[in-house]
Amino acid sequence: MYVPKESQPKQGGGGGKGRDGEKGGKRKIVAQNKKARHDYAIIDTYEAGLVLTGTEVKSLREGRTSLTDGFVQIDGGEAWLHNAHIPEYHQGSWTNHSARRKRKLLLHREEIDKLESKSQETGHTIVPLALYFKDGRAKAEIALARGKKEYDKRQTLREKQDRREAERTISAIKRRERG
Repeated sequence: MYVPKESQPKQGGGGGKGRDGEKGGKRKIVAQNKKARHDYAIIDTYEAGLVLTGTEVKSLREGRTSLTDGFVQIDGGEAWLHNAHIPEYHQGSWTNHSARRKRKLLLHREEIDKLESKSQETGHTIVPLALYFKDGRAKAEIALARGKKEYDKRQTLREKQDRREAERTISAIKRRERG
Protein backbone atom coordinates (compact mmCIF):
# COMPACT_ATOMS: atom_id res chain seq x y z
CA MET A 1 0.00 0.00 0.00
CA TYR A 2 1.29 3.45 -0.94
CA VAL A 3 1.59 6.02 1.85
CA PRO A 4 2.20 9.67 0.84
CA LYS A 5 5.49 11.13 2.07
CA GLU A 6 3.76 13.85 4.14
CA SER A 7 1.97 11.32 6.33
CA GLN A 8 5.01 9.11 6.91
CA PRO A 9 6.59 9.48 10.35
CA LYS A 10 9.81 11.46 10.36
CA GLN A 11 12.99 9.58 11.08
CA GLY A 12 15.98 10.78 13.03
CA GLY A 13 16.23 13.08 16.04
CA GLY A 14 13.52 15.42 17.18
CA GLY A 15 15.87 18.42 16.98
CA GLY A 16 15.68 21.20 14.47
CA LYS A 17 12.88 23.61 13.90
CA GLY A 18 9.29 22.70 14.57
CA ARG A 19 6.29 23.58 12.45
CA ASP A 20 6.10 27.14 13.78
CA GLY A 21 9.80 27.82 13.27
CA GLU A 22 10.57 27.53 16.98
CA LYS A 23 13.47 25.46 18.16
CA GLY A 24 12.45 22.92 20.74
CA GLY A 25 15.76 21.24 21.52
CA LYS A 26 16.59 19.58 24.80
CA ARG A 27 19.31 20.80 27.11
CA LYS A 28 22.20 18.43 27.80
CA ILE A 29 23.73 19.92 30.92
CA VAL A 30 27.53 19.72 31.07
CA ALA A 31 28.28 21.66 34.27
CA GLN A 32 26.32 23.45 36.99
CA ASN A 33 27.40 26.03 39.54
CA LYS A 34 25.49 24.98 42.66
CA LYS A 35 27.71 27.16 44.83
CA ALA A 36 26.44 30.28 43.02
CA ARG A 37 22.82 29.45 43.89
CA HIS A 38 23.89 29.10 47.54
CA ASP A 39 26.05 32.24 47.71
CA TYR A 40 23.88 34.59 45.64
CA ALA A 41 20.25 35.63 45.39
CA ILE A 42 19.40 35.22 41.70
CA ILE A 43 17.62 38.28 40.27
CA ASP A 44 17.46 37.55 36.54
CA THR A 45 18.78 34.80 34.24
CA TYR A 46 19.96 34.92 30.62
CA GLU A 47 20.96 32.35 28.01
CA ALA A 48 24.18 33.20 26.17
CA GLY A 49 26.06 31.50 23.38
CA LEU A 50 29.75 30.73 23.81
CA VAL A 51 32.60 31.36 21.37
CA LEU A 52 34.75 28.22 21.66
CA THR A 53 37.56 26.48 19.81
CA GLY A 54 37.22 22.92 18.51
CA THR A 55 39.16 21.29 21.36
CA GLU A 56 37.07 23.17 23.92
CA VAL A 57 33.86 21.77 22.43
CA LYS A 58 35.29 18.24 22.48
CA SER A 59 36.41 18.67 26.07
CA LEU A 60 32.96 20.04 27.03
CA ARG A 61 31.30 16.97 25.50
CA GLU A 62 33.41 14.82 27.83
CA GLY A 63 31.81 16.74 30.71
CA ARG A 64 34.77 17.55 32.94
CA THR A 65 34.07 21.26 33.32
CA SER A 66 33.97 23.43 36.45
CA LEU A 67 32.22 26.78 36.90
CA THR A 68 32.93 27.19 40.62
CA ASP A 69 35.19 30.24 40.39
CA GLY A 70 33.66 31.63 37.20
CA PHE A 71 32.31 35.13 36.75
CA VAL A 72 31.14 37.33 33.88
CA GLN A 73 32.57 40.75 33.13
CA ILE A 74 31.36 43.35 30.64
CA ASP A 75 34.37 44.87 28.89
CA GLY A 76 34.20 47.19 25.89
CA GLY A 77 30.54 46.44 25.25
CA GLU A 78 31.16 42.67 25.18
CA ALA A 79 30.44 40.01 27.79
CA TRP A 80 33.32 37.73 28.80
CA LEU A 81 33.30 34.55 30.88
CA HIS A 82 36.34 34.42 33.18
CA ASN A 83 37.79 31.53 35.27
CA ALA A 84 35.56 28.80 33.86
CA HIS A 85 37.73 25.69 33.84
CA ILE A 86 37.43 23.67 30.63
CA PRO A 87 40.32 21.17 30.79
CA GLU A 88 42.55 20.55 27.82
CA TYR A 89 41.34 17.90 25.40
CA HIS A 90 43.42 14.80 26.09
CA GLN A 91 43.68 13.89 22.40
CA GLY A 92 44.47 17.45 21.33
CA SER A 93 47.81 18.38 19.85
CA TRP A 94 49.61 21.72 19.69
CA THR A 95 46.23 23.31 18.81
CA ASN A 96 44.92 22.64 22.33
CA HIS A 97 43.41 25.52 24.32
CA SER A 98 44.42 26.89 27.72
CA ALA A 99 42.11 25.68 30.48
CA ARG A 100 41.16 29.00 32.11
CA ARG A 101 41.19 31.48 29.24
CA LYS A 102 38.46 34.12 29.01
CA ARG A 103 35.66 33.23 26.60
CA LYS A 104 33.32 35.57 24.78
CA LEU A 105 29.59 35.33 25.48
CA LEU A 106 27.07 36.02 22.73
CA LEU A 107 24.19 38.20 23.93
CA HIS A 108 21.90 40.79 22.37
CA ARG A 109 22.99 44.42 22.70
CA GLU A 110 20.01 45.28 24.94
CA GLU A 111 20.88 42.41 27.29
CA ILE A 112 24.54 43.48 27.52
CA ASP A 113 23.56 47.09 28.24
CA LYS A 114 21.07 46.03 30.91
CA LEU A 115 23.58 43.68 32.55
CA GLU A 116 26.29 46.34 32.49
CA SER A 117 24.12 48.98 34.15
CA LYS A 118 22.74 46.59 36.78
CA SER A 119 26.12 45.02 37.61
CA GLN A 120 27.60 48.42 38.43
CA GLU A 121 25.11 48.82 41.29
CA THR A 122 26.54 47.92 44.67
CA GLY A 123 26.35 44.27 45.62
CA HIS A 124 25.38 43.02 42.15
CA THR A 125 27.43 40.65 40.02
CA ILE A 126 27.01 38.36 37.03
CA VAL A 127 27.68 34.67 37.63
CA PRO A 128 27.48 31.59 35.38
CA LEU A 129 24.92 29.03 36.55
CA ALA A 130 25.27 26.26 33.96
CA LEU A 131 26.95 25.17 30.73
CA TYR A 132 24.91 23.00 28.40
CA PHE A 133 24.36 21.97 24.80
CA LYS A 134 21.12 23.02 23.13
CA ASP A 135 20.52 21.91 19.54
CA GLY A 136 24.22 21.01 19.31
CA ARG A 137 25.42 24.47 20.33
CA ALA A 138 27.22 25.30 23.58
CA LYS A 139 25.25 27.70 25.76
CA ALA A 140 25.82 29.29 29.15
CA GLU A 141 23.10 30.24 31.59
CA ILE A 142 24.23 33.39 33.37
CA ALA A 143 22.49 35.31 36.12
CA LEU A 144 22.44 38.79 37.52
CA ALA A 145 22.81 38.15 41.25
CA ARG A 146 23.15 39.88 44.59
CA GLY A 147 25.46 38.43 47.24
CA LYS A 148 23.82 36.84 50.27
CA LYS A 149 24.86 37.51 53.86
CA GLU A 150 25.72 34.56 56.10
CA TYR A 151 22.37 34.70 57.92
CA ASP A 152 20.53 34.67 54.56
CA LYS A 153 22.35 31.47 53.60
CA ARG A 154 21.41 29.83 56.91
CA GLN A 155 17.79 30.97 56.48
CA THR A 156 17.47 29.43 53.00
CA LEU A 157 19.01 26.16 54.23
CA ARG A 158 16.54 26.12 57.14
CA GLU A 159 13.58 26.75 54.80
CA LYS A 160 14.76 23.99 52.48
CA GLN A 161 15.07 21.56 55.39
CA ASP A 162 11.61 22.51 56.73
CA ARG A 163 10.08 21.96 53.28
CA ARG A 164 11.66 18.49 53.06
CA GLU A 165 10.39 17.52 56.51
CA ALA A 166 6.86 18.66 55.63
CA GLU A 167 6.92 16.63 52.40
CA ARG A 168 8.15 13.55 54.29
CA THR A 169 5.38 13.91 56.87
CA ILE A 170 2.71 14.29 54.20
CA SER A 171 3.96 11.27 52.26
CA ALA A 172 4.11 9.19 55.47
CA ILE A 173 0.48 10.10 56.28
CA LYS A 174 -0.62 9.18 52.74
CA ARG A 175 1.19 5.82 53.00
CA ARG A 176 -0.58 5.04 56.29
CA GLU A 177 -3.98 5.92 54.77
CA ARG A 178 -3.39 3.59 51.84
CA GLY A 179 -2.19 0.63 53.89
